Amino acid sequence: MPTESAPSFDAADLRVVKAVADAGSITAAAERLGYSQPAISQQLKRLELRVGAALVERVGRSVRLTEAGRVLARHATAVSTVLEAAAGELAELSGLQAARVRLVGFPSASPTLVPRLLADLAHRHPGISITYVEAEPPEAVDAVRDDRADIALTFSYPGDRDDPHGASARGLDVRAVGADDLLAVLPASHPLVVDDVVDVAGLAAADWIAGCPRCRGHLLELCERAGFTPRIAFETDNVVAVESLVAQGIGVATLPRMAAESFPPLPGVVFASLPEGEARTIHTVTARGADRVPAVRVVLVAIRAVLAS
Repeated sequence: MPTESAPSFDAADLRVVKAVADAGSITAAAERLGYSQPAISQQLKRLELRVGAALVERVGRSVRLTEAGRVLARHATAVSTVLEAAAGELAELSGLQAARVRLVGFPSASPTLVPRLLADLAHRHPGISITYVEAEPPEAVDAVRDDRADIALTFSYPGDRDDPHGASARGLDVRAVGADDLLAVLPASHPLVVDDVVDVAGLAAADWIAGCPRCRGHLLELCERAGFTPRIAFETDNVVAVESLVAQGIGVATLPRMAAESFPPLPGVVFASLPEGEARTIHTVTARGADRVPAVRVVLVAIRAVLAS
């Protein structure tokens, strides 16, 4: 019967009414909710007393909702959605309060991308603790596969025969998140410095400074596409050493922009653009489905944002 005060009910009451509407009977609703049929019947009776109106009516062997029942059932969906969203946000917030994400990245990201990323995360998500280890892409991919890292920052070059994102990354999530231009590193007096974009073929007669045999694959392919085999006279993976040798006119080299920007350029060195198609691609590598972990997802989004900026 009607009451003078506002009807009293909660989310659990709405859930019962919605279950009856969906199942078509109190017995089926009880099974769906995991309660006994008498328990659901009693809850409905108590709810009818509180709202002052019948909520179900019998039709043969089944029941159907009354108009008042249909009103509650209609709002039950919206209330349930809001509650689930709130629960999800609370779970995510809780997950970010004391979360740890293990990051591994390639050397030229260490002085360029990583400090900006860590500063951004410290400002926006102070509850996330980041650990960082430096490693070349093949080792970084292995770290994710062996569960020694949550996210690997890696790179690949176009046409790279030793691309670590092929068979070795099978079963992992590999996402391209940005690009890093490849630059020619030339002595300031080199005649090609006047060109906006260097034609690699013009460097066929030069002595080259290259990285270790595993790291020079793209240089060999770049020169091969230009029609020559580079004469590699000096071998070093030390970026400062590369620029120092170039500054003395001892040879020429290529460096990714991140590596070139990792410290102030030396006098006597000029960086010139190579064709846009020679840029390396920056990737993130994670375990399959790791982006469903709130803290990992936050870091992945932050990586994209820092690269975009």
